[in-house]
Parts: sequence; structure tokens; C-alpha cells
Amino acid sequence: MGDRHAPKPAFIENPLQVVEYCRYCLMCRHVCPVGHVTHNETLTPHGWALMIASAQRNLLEWNPEAVDALYKCADCGLCRTHCATDQPLPTGIAGARAAVVEEGLAPESVMALKEALERWANPFQRATPESPIKTGEDAILVGDAAYFRTPQTLDAAMQLLAATGVEPIQLARGRNLGLLPSSLGLSELAAELASQTIEEIKSTGCRRLFLLTPGDIYTVTRLYPERLNLGLPDHLEVIDLAAYLERSQENGLLRFEKIRGEGPYAYHDPEHGARIKRNHSAPRKLLRSLFEAAREVSFFWREDRAHPTGVVGGLNWVQPDLARDLTEARLQEAIDAGARFLFTEDPLALEALRAQADGRIEVSGLYETMAAHLE
Repeated sequence: MGDRHAPKPAFIENPLQVVEYCRYCLMCRHVCPVGHVTHNETLTPHGWALMIASAQRNLLEWNPEAVDALYKCADCGLCRTHCATDQPLPTGIAGARAAVVEEGLAPESVMALKEALERWANPFQRATPESPIKTGEDAILVGDAAYFRTPQTLDAAMQLLAATGVEPIQLARGRNLGLLPSSLGLSELAAELASQTIEEIKSTGCRRLFLLTPGDIYTVTRLYPERLNLGLPDHLEVIDLAAYLERSQENGLLRFEKIRGEGPYAYHDPEHGARIKRNHSAPRKLLRSLFEAAREVSFFWREDRAHPTGVVGGLNWVQPDLARDLTEARLQEAIDAGARFLFTEDPLALEALRAQADGRIEVSGLYETMAAHLE
């Protein structure tokens, strides 16, 4: 999962150190989802790198137009995932945004999010996080999206874990884990929220930490050390819930009633899955174990090159039109592939896809579907 105690990289303080290697390179251009939907060369990895390098050299001013373009990167990580030399361009972009925030030039939407996160630790409701009331070996990281937006995802996950004999403590109930503010350049706020979550983990004494989504895994295992100079306890085992459930199903701990008579289905790889080198087969095997005969169809952009929906990187808050375009691209790709049903486990992606599907395709949660068909 990487070094949890890595020193704070210099490119957080000076984005120029990373963008120098990206500004004239086009090798990751083909995987950028924003470039795909906008057809605008400025809104591609090398376009953002060239913009930041120009600003660092006083060749470009952070005027409203330039700031708007800077905040159209999705922070999905696909550019770095497909970089031959592992250039951390997304962190360089986050560093440039932090400089824009410090200069008081960030969009109003970013500052509104900052205010909400400072006061409530989440952008969804005016409610503070709930603290755990017990200790134990097993815990599950809840966060704010599953807690406030799709609690049925959390309920289903708890039901599935209970079926395997695990009853985890729920941590960070209603608290953003830090990815959203980090993506938007609110680095100090991201570190504060992350520190609160780490202290909560330590206070429970848990040794196994289940995570609902790849985005959560990326946040605590990669973003914390690389961007925030923070680390999890050394003894802690971080577990991808979907992978754990797939192993449990293989070992006979989970059995499902078969879904019969349904049409072709597709699986949307959750945001940030490529960043953690995920076992992409695990959720697909779970879906195959549920269906008796339905045909699985695939996206072209899947697994380590999977495109996100518009909830990634805070785009749904800061760039709503672009967010809708990204979500529509995923829906249309599933429809064009012939799918009647679309599954994912990411709470925010699930909500966005459902809201925009408009009856064209049925969108369902992976965990909710599994829990509903437990034997």
C-alpha cells in the first residue's frame, strides 16, 4: 500500500517540480476522461501542466478563466496510473490549487465547501460526525457519502459482513475522509479531517479496517502519506470490502439466491480503483455469482483505465456541467453496450448514475443487491 510515513514531498510546496516533466508529454492523453468529454486540449494532463508551469514562470495570470480551467481536472489519477515514469501530476495540480486558494483566487464554490467542511466536516448536511462508542478488532470506515447520501449502502455492507461473522465498529460516521478538500486545494483542512479519522482509528484499537470503496482505500493508503504526510497505525490491515466478500463467497461463507430472467448487465468500476491496483475481478465475480444466466457486457473504459462519473474530484460541486457530461458518458457507454442494468458500489457514483439515468437503464448498488439475495 506504500510507505505510510513518507516525508512530505516537495512538489506539494512547489508544483513546478512535477509539472516540468508533464507539460510537453502526451503519453497519458488518451486516458483522461475530461479530455474525452470536452475535446479541449487545455483540459488534458499536459494542458494543466503547461498552465501551471506558465503561471510559475509569470507567463500566465491566475485570472477567472485560468482558475476555472485549473478546477476542471477530475483528480481521478488515471494520468499517473498510465505514466511510464510515475509522475504525480494530480498532486501537482492540487498544489497549484492550494496556491490559488492561498492567494484568495479560488472559485466561490470552493470557498463555500471550505466553510461547510470546517463547520460540519461534510458538505451534505448540517450535522457533525458521530463518534464510536466501543472498541474492537474490526472496524469499517463510513465517511460522509455513505452516511448521508446512500445509507442503504452502509446497511447492506453491515448485513453482508455479519453473514461472514464480522460485526465491525463504524468509524468516521459523517466525516469526510479528506479526499474532497485535498482535491480542491484545501490542504490544511484535508489534513485536519484526516488526522481526526486517524485518531478515531487509534482510539478503537482495531486491527482490521474494511473500506467500502477504492476511493476510500486510495485516500487512507496513498493520499494521506503522499499529500498530507500522515500515516495509519503500522499494525492496521486495510481491506477492500468487495475483495473480502468475494473470498467469503468462494469459501462458502456467503450464499446467494440466483437472480433469474434479467437482461444484460454492466459493472462501473468505482472512482480511483486504478490508483490502488485493485483486484478488478472481485466485484465482477460477485455479480456472476448472483445471476443465473444474464450476460455481462463491458465498458471499453474499464478496470485500470475506467473513466469516473462526475462526482470525482469535487466536480459535482465546482463544475456541475462537466460533472453531468462525465456521468452521461458512463451511462451512454453502458446503454450502447446493450446493458439493461448497471451496478456499482461507490455511494456517490451510484447516486449520480441513478439521478441521471432517467429510466434508460436501471442502476443498482452492488452491496444492496447482494444483501437482498442472501440465502
